[in-house]
Amino acid sequence: MKMLASPVFYCLDSGSYHGPRWRMEPGDLFIPIDSIEEEATLTCDAKGTPPPQYRWSLNGTLINLGLDRRRRLSGGNLIISSLDRYQDVGMYQCMAFNAAGAVLSRRASLQFAYLDHFKVHTRSAVSVREGQGVVLLCGTPTSSGDLTYAWVFNEYPYFVQQDNRRFVSQQTGNLYIAKVEASDVGNYTCVVMNSVTKGKVQSSPTSLILRTDGVMGEYEPKIEVNFPDNVPAAKGSTVTLECFALGNPVPEITWKRANGVPFPSKVKMKYSNAVLEIPSFQQEDTGGYECVAENKMGKNIATGRLAFYAKPQWMQAMKDTALAIEERLYWECRANGKPKPSYTWLKNGQQLLSEDRIRVEDGVLSVSALTLSDAGMYQCVAENKHGVIYFAAELMVLASPPDFTGNVLRALLKAKAGTTVTLECKPQAYPTASILWKKGNLPIQTSERITLSPDGTLRLANVSKSDAGSYTCFARNRFGMSSTTGRLLVTDPTGITQGPVDMEIIVGESIVLPCQVTSDPVLDISFSWAFNGQLIAKGDGHFELVGGVSAGDLMIRNIQLYHAGKYICVVDTDVESLSAVAVLIVKGPPSPPESVTVEEVTDSTAQLAWSPGRDNGSPITHYLIQTRTPFTVGWQRVNTVPELIDGNTLTATVVDLNAWVEYEFRVLAKNSVGVGEPSPVSVKTRTEDAVPDAAPGDTGGGGGSRAELVITWEPVPEELQNGESFGYIIAFRAFGEVSWTHVATSAPGASRYVYRNDSIAPFSPFHVKVGTYNSKGQGPFSPVVTIYSAETEPSGMPAGVWARSVSASEIEVNWQPLSFSPERVLGYEVAYWEDDTKPETMGKVRVPWNQTSVTVSGLAGNTQYFLTVSAFNTAGTGPFLPAINVTSKKPPPSQPPLNVEWTLIGSELSLYWEPVVATESESEVTGYQLSYRRQRHKEVNKLTTANSTAELTLGEEDDDYIIHIQTLSEGGLGPASDPIRIHQLSKLVVHSRGENHSSTASLSTYEPTARTSPPSPCSFPS
Repeated sequence: MKMLASPVFYCLDSGSYHGPRWRMEPGDLFIPIDSIEEEATLTCDAKGTPPPQYRWSLNGTLINLGLDRRRRLSGGNLIISSLDRYQDVGMYQCMAFNAAGAVLSRRASLQFAYLDHFKVHTRSAVSVREGQGVVLLCGTPTSSGDLTYAWVFNEYPYFVQQDNRRFVSQQTGNLYIAKVEASDVGNYTCVVMNSVTKGKVQSSPTSLILRTDGVMGEYEPKIEVNFPDNVPAAKGSTVTLECFALGNPVPEITWKRANGVPFPSKVKMKYSNAVLEIPSFQQEDTGGYECVAENKMGKNIATGRLAFYAKPQWMQAMKDTALAIEERLYWECRANGKPKPSYTWLKNGQQLLSEDRIRVEDGVLSVSALTLSDAGMYQCVAENKHGVIYFAAELMVLASPPDFTGNVLRALLKAKAGTTVTLECKPQAYPTASILWKKGNLPIQTSERITLSPDGTLRLANVSKSDAGSYTCFARNRFGMSSTTGRLLVTDPTGITQGPVDMEIIVGESIVLPCQVTSDPVLDISFSWAFNGQLIAKGDGHFELVGGVSAGDLMIRNIQLYHAGKYICVVDTDVESLSAVAVLIVKGPPSPPESVTVEEVTDSTAQLAWSPGRDNGSPITHYLIQTRTPFTVGWQRVNTVPELIDGNTLTATVVDLNAWVEYEFRVLAKNSVGVGEPSPVSVKTRTEDAVPDAAPGDTGGGGGSRAELVITWEPVPEELQNGESFGYIIAFRAFGEVSWTHVATSAPGASRYVYRNDSIAPFSPFHVKVGTYNSKGQGPFSPVVTIYSAETEPSGMPAGVWARSVSASEIEVNWQPLSFSPERVLGYEVAYWEDDTKPETMGKVRVPWNQTSVTVSGLAGNTQYFLTVSAFNTAGTGPFLPAINVTSKKPPPSQPPLNVEWTLIGSELSLYWEPVVATESESEVTGYQLSYRRQRHKEVNKLTTANSTAELTLGEEDDDYIIHIQTLSEGGLGPASDPIRIHQLSKLVVHSRGENHSSTASLSTYEPTARTSPPSPCSFPS
């Protein structure tokens, strides 16, 4: 059962007959006569079912291939051997035929190209006066095929060169000399070449001699080479007109159209205008043409007309047609051409004439009350005197009983209550079948609500549940009867209970557009969404259908600006399609402004202008301007006028810029959603130069060598130098003097200047300041500061130096300060070394002037060191005291405490370990130090003991303890034992010996970083 009518297509199955269709038709053949021993093949190939057979005709007469030994078929091709110049020439036509019909091919000509020799005889000499015109005749021999002509002068290969005086006609082959000169005397031979055979022949020579009875006087032109009064020209061909005249003086040739219209650019003149060539001839090129030959004695005119002709070309043709028996055939074909074509119609290669049911009139064929015998191949033939064309189509006449194959009623058709249901009854039947409808076993009666169309279609308007049931269509014609049955199910309407609504949303958010329905339970429902007219495909990362069977909600994740637009939820069921529409407005930060330009620049300002970008759903509230220079890290916000640039302002002045700095600018737009991406960067622009406005910072100095005044400052950064040729002005004067000494340096990166003068007293005070300058002028000076000239080293030595070894790595050094020194003392330097013969082992320690002792650390144990002390200041160190020597103590034992055992009772911890025995080169053990801390704390507690045991009271907190044990000796602390991890255990007595032990209850574990003794099990007191 079907709703809505659908067209019926008639197709023949693979076993059906099809008439012949041309794949390849014969073409014209032009065969050189010297190839007469070869074979000629006229092609003919058609497709059809069954495969076609072929016949050939020559000049309208059927070729009897059974009696012709020289002609045979290969497929459909006609092969002619032992070619005969007289018997085989003519018009050939192929016919392809099978059980379904026959068609004729185009007509093809077979011609032979040849060029006979000139007759051998002596040609009479031609005698003319000098100045007279002459025509030398070629006398072309018999030929077939296009010819070209040339003339040899005296002997080969000296050909006559054509100019305004001499012309070789390609129409007549003759040589024309407009005015004979003495140099023309000689023998002339006509050479003819066939463009098909490539053969060439030449005539006997013709002698041209001058008469002795005087010179020819001047005379008016006489046109010898002309063109016909009426020249037919084919569309698209190249037309050549010749015109040449004799005369004295030599005539000048010109051309014009009779209607006065100028020649188009495609027209060409050749051989001093003797040849007019018109390529690609068209209708507009037709009309009268005039050749004018003129000299001072007069002129002569030749006229003619070019007539346009065109072979027929199809404008309208018929198509293959399948009609039922007793129907009417109407075919029309139309062709253009000049002259207007005439038409004939062929059926299976035979001409049709008007009779009985058949009407043939011009290009129209009509056949009434078709019978099976009318089936076959038909051809429309359009012909004028310049050509003939064929067009073929097949007529199939159909006769069969009704057949619903491929067009049965649907077994179950669902329809919504209140709608119109269309049931099509479209059997394939020839002739057309009569139709009867039944619901159940009762014939259907038409009414206002129930209509039956002439084509058999049944329409039920405003259907209800009572219309449900079984419907059968019966079809009958004179060949038989058939039927098809389907069932109609009427359903309740589907409705959208919650559809999407128009929304505004911010970029990056996620939403769900609802689409929920109620429907009849027998219906299958599917949901789909369209966005701006395009179906949303699965696999798009932003979209996901959610909601289950009764809902087609659309989730849109991470919404972007391009998601703005119209969303349509489409609900499809078996019986209807519903939709709901919502418009989604997506707001986002503005798009980048465009076309940022710098319009005016000073030494501290730049005027900017820009174009706005898209506001992306929220009006632009204001703009921000950022800048970047070679001296900044990234982009910086700048001050502007106006200070706040509103969204309607597209220009602003950037202020507080540094002079002579290259700036780049960019603009950002802001709206209620946020700040958008920055604009493209402006062209780099340098501010104007200006006098420096920054002084060097941190001016100071002092130190240096004797008789030097060292002045230092912090250089002015390049971005604050304000121009080219930047440098510094150093000004200084001795304390108490009035005038300043000025020195300039042109190094912009300089930070130090040294003034040398032997008259400078050591450590004398000076006032100094440093200023700046550039090519625009002098900038400001730094504030005046007081510095001192270089001082001399202390001359005195400290007294009472003594030292003692504190440990294996430390020695304490003591001395008495200098009681008086004319030089300034900044502090004391202690120098020490291991071997008096190896000064490269020297180390140094410096302390302030008010300190009289220092502990030298990082020393080797049990080693003798030499030590000395001197005073120092900025000029260097003074004289050293004589060296003293001290030996560091022996190093502590290298063996850490081993075999540690511990017992934990409640919070009381007892530890025991094996005493450490020092070697001869190590310091004796004087005791032990325990370092312990809670695991989750950094604070370390220490406990010393003289024995190899210790008692500790641990806190009540539920936390682990980590303990290290080290030896004590004169040489210092020895290496620590492996860490001992103590787990707090409530109401349990734990005993452990060694490392990496746990109780049998797995309540105490230890994970050492290094193993020092074999593991032993935990034991519990009984």
